[in-house]
Amino acid sequence: MARKIVITSGKGGVGKTTISANLGNFLALQGYKVVVMDLDIGLNNLDVALGVENKVVFDIFDVLNNRCRARQALIQDSQNPYLFIMPSNHSNIRLSKSELNKILSELDEFFDYILLDCPAGIEEGFHRAVSVAEEAIVVVTPHISSIRDADKVISLLTSYGLNDIRCVVNRVRGDLIMDREMLTVEDIHDLLGINMLGVIPEDDCLSVLSGCVSAQKKQNKSYRAFTLLTENLIEGTSKIYDCTLGYRGIFGLLKRKIKRSV
Repeated sequence: MARKIVITSGKGGVGKTTISANLGNFLALQGYKVVVMDLDIGLNNLDVALGVENKVVFDIFDVLNNRCRARQALIQDSQNPYLFIMPSNHSNIRLSKSELNKILSELDEFFDYILLDCPAGIEEGFHRAVSVAEEAIVVVTPHISSIRDADKVISLLTSYGLNDIRCVVNRVRGDLIMDREMLTVEDIHDLLGINMLGVIPEDDCLSVLSGCVSAQKKQNKSYRAFTLLTENLIEGTSKIYDCTLGYRGIFGLLKRKIKRSV
């Protein structure tokens, strides 16, 4: 039986799809069979984030219309044989909870993890994705507007009775935290009242067009952050990447000043 995890956010533009793509990749690197399902129907770009947009033959609506089976619509990652994506498309066709459950039941026995990349906000697409999930990851950035919207989402997730709801803080800048110009992870934890799954630093290597960070060197800060996040999800631990580590002490102060002047 697969762990079905919805990855959501209260606000768009927080990097939810990038988190979904990279988390799926890092789980697969550990030998787990993973499918990442694009449920952001109409605004889908998960295939771009994973670099498989040119390989799409069938999508989720082909499955619904019986043009193919669920496993036939999956795209296998070219570098990671344990990672698959279920693409969506730009159609406005409606997808019901029962139809989505039928697709998940076809995939359940073949995978260890099914990650549901949910549309931002709390509209119909959100409720559809959450209704078939067992766990939830809420992606936020260290900004009050993102946290305020995430708080509303967490209240709705709680009403669905999910087994586990945790938070990933994305685009964290350690230099701004040290200069007290950005909320700390502890601040966000206190405001949202849910456990932290991981912290991802602001990193030029991470964007929708740059794909997954696994191709980067292991010394890369995003690689280390996603490694800890993945371990936390698998093992239930709470190892949080420290984005401020390189900005402490006298050398860290100099580094912060140089960064400001650039």
